Amino acid sequence: MANIARFNTLDTALDDLMRGFFVRPVNYEPAAPAQLKVDVSENDNGYVVRAEIPGVKKEDINVAVDGNQVEISAEVKNEKEVKDGGKVLRSERYFGKLYRAFALGQDIDESATQARYVDGILELTLTKKQTAAARRITIQ
Repeated sequence: MANIARFNTLDTALDDLMRGFFVRPVNYEPAAPAQLKVDVSENDNGYVVRAEIPGVKKEDINVAVDGNQVEISAEVKNEKEVKDGGKVLRSERYFGKLYRAFALGQDIDESATQARYVDGILELTLTKKQTAAARRITIQ
């Protein structure tokens, strides 16, 4: 008669756990596109918009204002430099276009708009367009 052995799942559980513990899997999927993070604050005169766009030259940033619509776009470039027969094993830096558009509560005076780009932060100072005050009309 043949010997019968019991199958115990706990015998292999520790081996399965240790097999994947010391080996870190490598993921070769392309990097996710970068997000254009924006902070918008309002004061009496207008709005201040701060957009986080690191690693972009100011020549590659475009801002458009139309009424109460604000559009910010940038082109992120990733130049790879490999020397002496080397090869890139993994690149996680994103390159491509970033775009963000949003509407504000009031129209913007395009002629008074100012933009600064320092240390990866784009700061827009948007002045509110003056609206005509309501007149009281007397009824005759």
